[in-house]
Amino acid sequence: MIKILSKIVLAILFLNCVSCSDEVIRPLEKDEAYPLQFPSYFPEMTFNSSGNPVTKNGVELGRKLFYEGKLSRNNTISCGFCHIQENAFTHHGHTVSHGVDDRIGIRNAPPVQNMAFLKRYMWDGVIHNLNEQPISPITDENEMDSSMPEVISKLKEDQKYKKLFMAAYGDENITGERVLKALSQFMASMISADSKYDRFRQGREILTSEENQGKSLFQQKCASCHSGELFTDESFRNTGMYYNTQFKDAGRYRVTLDQNDWMKFRVPSLRNIEYTAPYMHDGRFYTLEAVLNFYSDNVEDNPNLDPQLKQNGHIGIAMNAQEKQFIIAFLKTLSDKSFISNPKFAE
Repeated sequence: MIKILSKIVLAILFLNCVSCSDEVIRPLEKDEAYPLQFPSYFPEMTFNSSGNPVTKNGVELGRKLFYEGKLSRNNTISCGFCHIQENAFTHHGHTVSHGVDDRIGIRNAPPVQNMAFLKRYMWDGVIHNLNEQPISPITDENEMDSSMPEVISKLKEDQKYKKLFMAAYGDENITGERVLKALSQFMASMISADSKYDRFRQGREILTSEENQGKSLFQQKCASCHSGELFTDESFRNTGMYYNTQFKDAGRYRVTLDQNDWMKFRVPSLRNIEYTAPYMHDGRFYTLEAVLNFYSDNVEDNPNLDPQLKQNGHIGIAMNAQEKQFIIAFLKTLSDKSFISNPKFAE
């Protein structure tokens, strides 16, 4: 973990060197602001648009970079390689990320959606700023295994990017800061808020009897962690999963080295959960049924097991087979088909 953190720190220090500290980045006058539209009941946006104004040209540049293999050492792995749109920008079928030279990562690729509203990123919360989030996969030796100087060198040789940076920033200067800010503009634009649940929330659709029962059960048994309109409280919790000796990933502990954080992982959003199998930080479960079966029957009683999973003398969450099916019916109302088919996000 120290090695990973040092690479991130070096990358951030490099950005401070390659970008003029007194440079004011303004979009061209002909450029237009990109509207970030979301329902009034969504949480307050955490993305700092004043420090990184979201424009149509900036988002387009970010989209190009998101699908650009040059961000990896051998030009084969892009962000979009692991974050596939039809799966709500997760790596469908792979338990964990696959990188250059077919190297295997240690974690399941999380969905890229509604990131403009989150406070922390990655399963262990090591990243606090969306502008810095891409540093981790770009520099990770099991993912892109590259560096910002290497990425910039490649992009500067491509006439296409000179034009895209000119359109987004007013000149052809390609810097690490600008690369990351364009990527974060694109990620900030990826807002998913048109599921059946949202239409129900807005009074435009009704839930079936099964979905309504699932909603009530979800509120009783799941909402203490998967709360709010993003269906996550963004906390870090030990949910009683066994330690995977293959990946040797202890979660939040890798960041804090605090034994109390052993096997604590960030509570993920459940929006578009139907599309994002396999589940958990290491992709250990391939179906929602398997996830609920784990919570009802296979939670391990760890010393720092989350208190929500240790109540009334019971370990886990009490659910029968019928209740699980109702909960799954509700979870599927969080699926946003328009999001996974939006051509604005496609390669």
